[in-house]
Amino acid sequence: MKRFLSGIKPSGELNIGGYAGALRQYVAMQQESDAENFYFVPDLHAVTVPQDPKELHQRSKEIAAYYIAAGVDPKKSAIFLQSQVSAHAELGWLMETQAYFGELSRMTQFKDKSEGKDAVSSALFTYPALMAADILLYQATHVPVGEDQKQHVELTRDLANRFNNKFGDVFTVPEPIIQEVGCRIMSLDDPGKKMSKSNPNKSSYVLMLDEPDTIRKKLARAVTDSDMQVRYDWEAKPAVSNLLEIYSVFSGEEIPVIEKRYEGQGYGAFKKELAEAVIAKLTPIQERFREIVDSEELVSILKDGAERAAAIADETLRKAKQAMGFVVF
Repeated sequence: MKRFLSGIKPSGELNIGGYAGALRQYVAMQQESDAENFYFVPDLHAVTVPQDPKELHQRSKEIAAYYIAAGVDPKKSAIFLQSQVSAHAELGWLMETQAYFGELSRMTQFKDKSEGKDAVSSALFTYPALMAADILLYQATHVPVGEDQKQHVELTRDLANRFNNKFGDVFTVPEPIIQEVGCRIMSLDDPGKKMSKSNPNKSSYVLMLDEPDTIRKKLARAVTDSDMQVRYDWEAKPAVSNLLEIYSVFSGEEIPVIEKRYEGQGYGAFKKELAEAVIAKLTPIQERFREIVDSEELVSILKDGAERAAAIADETLRKAKQAMGFVVF
């Protein structure tokens, strides 16, 4: 049986890249009849950098609410908070004992997030070991990730193989799943940078809760190029290619179909109808999100998900500790 596992960190307002690269995959994967699904909120990862406690509390609920609003069914998938399953932190420490300093120092996300900082927490350096524990606890066979997270799954595979070779077969070695289209949505003002709320230009990103008129204005202002051809070519036309991927993700249409529709029309109609496709997909998600985010229903779902997750995670942790020589009762 396949086991899918993934999560979205609660470190800020979610933009449409989170839907394209994660949420829609979660919804699609739970349709597989031979699969189990675990989708968690990695709140322990969020605190590798400073967080306001009130904001962390609210953002964690919001990410879980987005899972449900986007269509993840809590009856088919365990939805839970990482911090509510204590095995994550404990196996994370055991994985630190197996990870090498050189491996962790080569992680590109540490370099990116520590650059220019006067001080960074040690957890920012070691958190890839916790990420490996997140995956290995559930014997996940497949991990849907964005291109920027592939390196972490490769480290997880290395740690699983290293542990299994030293102590016996305990962990499943997972495979990353990276979508061809939509795995990394880029900034609307610079297709060379990932879409991010940290960009000071508010028109560079579309948030999941943006109002329809805001979405229309942002996409109308999105950079393109001068030849006016709606054509998918990341080398020659990165800005237009980015918009085509967004269109494909939110309309459900293949990129060649979209290219053909706007052949010879320029960018005006293309951008206008792209905005309507995004709005049409986001509107019901926004409505469901607002309905559930501060509800008792969400609390109940998260409690149930944590119980289901812990039953599997605790058993894996027990096997890992026993294999390493710890006294286990």
